[in-house]
Amino acid sequence: MKFSNRSPVVYVLCVLVTALCGFNMEIEAKQRIEKQAFGKVDGTPVALYTLTNDRGMQAQITNYGGIVVSLRAPDRQGKFGDVVLGYDNLEGYVKQNPFFGCLVGRYANRIAKGKFTLDGKQYTLVQNNGENHLHGGTKGFDKRVWAAREVRGKDGVGLTLTYVSKDGEEGYPGNLSVTVTYTLTNNNELKIDYAATTDKNTIINLTNHSYFNLAGTGDVLGLEIMLNADQFTPVDKTLIPTGELGRVAGTPMDFMKSTAIGARINHEHEQIQFGGGYDHNWVLNKTDGPLGLAARVYEPTTGRVMEVYTTQPGVQFYTGNFLDGSITGKGGQVYNKRYGFCLETQHFPDSPNKPDFPSVILKPKEKYRQTTIYKFSAK
Repeated sequence: MKFSNRSPVVYVLCVLVTALCGFNMEIEAKQRIEKQAFGKVDGTPVALYTLTNDRGMQAQITNYGGIVVSLRAPDRQGKFGDVVLGYDNLEGYVKQNPFFGCLVGRYANRIAKGKFTLDGKQYTLVQNNGENHLHGGTKGFDKRVWAAREVRGKDGVGLTLTYVSKDGEEGYPGNLSVTVTYTLTNNNELKIDYAATTDKNTIINLTNHSYFNLAGTGDVLGLEIMLNADQFTPVDKTLIPTGELGRVAGTPMDFMKSTAIGARINHEHEQIQFGGGYDHNWVLNKTDGPLGLAARVYEPTTGRVMEVYTTQPGVQFYTGNFLDGSITGKGGQVYNKRYGFCLETQHFPDSPNKPDFPSVILKPKEKYRQTTIYKFSAK
């Protein structure tokens, strides 16, 4: 661009405009989606998508199980680090995956004895967690290859995944069409929008099962967590809700004020003993808008903060109690007990058998919708 015949004011304006245009081009250049082969499952190709926002934050997601393979968030120094547990390759997820990062369905969490009654008919599901049904069965949504479509917008980049669960799959009634969109926003949020329709009365409860560690390694006992819930759903020895709503006040279940995860995790309270730590559903306090703050987690050494917002009535807070050192994950890390935590936004466990819990029934001509946001910052 030539400025020789222009006044000093015009010259300065032109330089500013040029600089601003260049800045905008840099932002657009940073925000991108990259696709690469990730292997095959039963002969079906699987891809890995890397989403990058204009701040440099990255999310890697595969269409096998909708798994969040990595999530690189900044610390207080601006240094990016992976904050989710998982594997470096597809083989790890296929061979031995305790639900790292995956989409869970048709029904997240537990259904007592693998049975529920709908419209007067009893349905029998696989018992894959002792005598109970867990996370959709032996081949739930976490073990399916989803169709994928890249999404680009002004506020971020994303991936839309679709899957049709056939009538009778894992024992569930109805053909269920599911769409899940992951969006990595330019506000350092991983936003998950869920939608589904059915051609027959069915039940549904979808969530994401990422194991987080905001320090990137080690146990999570020193992380501080706030759960926006005055109540939780007490469970029996098999972790099935009793149907009651318990008050958290005065118990080790009280996280209304930010508290270290490990502060009371070894308490002799029977609920903690049942779960081997925290593995319970908290009943979220209602908020004015559709998206309410469910949880806030702070990691003191890195300064990382994760806030969870959701339209769902509950959140399962799980502290990796069943990790036992038998899994070697990314970079050769051995995942020991309590090396990760989950915040699974959801309807309550065993709701199909608990009429007083919020309904999980989806009917034809209705549309299931819910949104959860994991927002990252540092202080």
